[in-house]
Amino acid sequence: MMDRVAVIGSSGQLGTDLVSVLRTSGRFEAVPLGRDVAECTDPESVRRALLPIRPKVVINCAAYVRVDDCEDHPKEAFETNAFGALYVARACAELDALCVYVSTDYVFDGSKSSAYTEDDIPSPINVYGTSKLAGEQLVRQVAPRWLIVRMASLFGKTGARGKGGNFIETILSKAKTGESLRVVDDVKMSPTYTRDAADALAAILKKGTTGHLHLVNSGACTWYEFAKEILALTGLTNQVVPISSPTHQASRPKNSSLRSDRLYGLLKYELRSWQDALAAYMTEKGHIKRELFHRRGAEIAEGEWKN
Repeated sequence: MMDRVAVIGSSGQLGTDLVSVLRTSGRFEAVPLGRDVAECTDPESVRRALLPIRPKVVINCAAYVRVDDCEDHPKEAFETNAFGALYVARACAELDALCVYVSTDYVFDGSKSSAYTEDDIPSPINVYGTSKLAGEQLVRQVAPRWLIVRMASLFGKTGARGKGGNFIETILSKAKTGESLRVVDDVKMSPTYTRDAADALAAILKKGTTGHLHLVNSGACTWYEFAKEILALTGLTNQVVPISSPTHQASRPKNSSLRSDRLYGLLKYELRSWQDALAAYMTEKGHIKRELFHRRGAEIAEGEWKN
């Protein structure tokens, strides 16, 4: 009998890939729960969605992710990222289900010179990061069994609904007009392909893992370096101009790159490099031909992914 896994926020770029991966795992029965079924800011909506289906695992992907808007609308940010996490955790406690909360690199302040690990102490510098950290704390407080998975700079085929797509598609759209690109070169992060994150999370769930876990593709780069790699893969020759970060309403960490001290011990592999993950995404989206995908020995047959 397969374990039932409810995915809240199933229509987002991570949620979409999670449902797909879980359904083909042979181990899990995925139940997608969109906002129309499970509104995480309404505790009764969460209970009505979860209690009848009695899942063994609940993955909460729902989030208010527009960082600058969080500064203007802190109430809405906390309602989704903190209180929503609380309501899901309470339902998990009632069901004795594992509560999986998807968190963010923005729980860190960016002052560290190297990548943040699970042992580093969070210290957010904006409302978004603070609301997500509050969600982490409430999940730990309420859910008897919990797994907090921090991810960063996600890109996937569905695109981020709250952000109107993703960075890759924005860069390609602008590049195809022939214009030069001005891209921030003083912020370091860990680009992460949602398909890779979903594959790894499914494998982790099979092991019954709990606690904190950082789940990102290997390596780190600036947004400028990321843009340069996108253009290199497609053969576009637009000039990319490195610039300093503009003034935002919300402060951003200068370094929010993540790495995991736990992942290899759990799965016996690390997620592939962000460069190879980007090439896989570009192939999946049809931006480059599959026969061109031979980067760093990462040739992948059609439909074949690391599990």
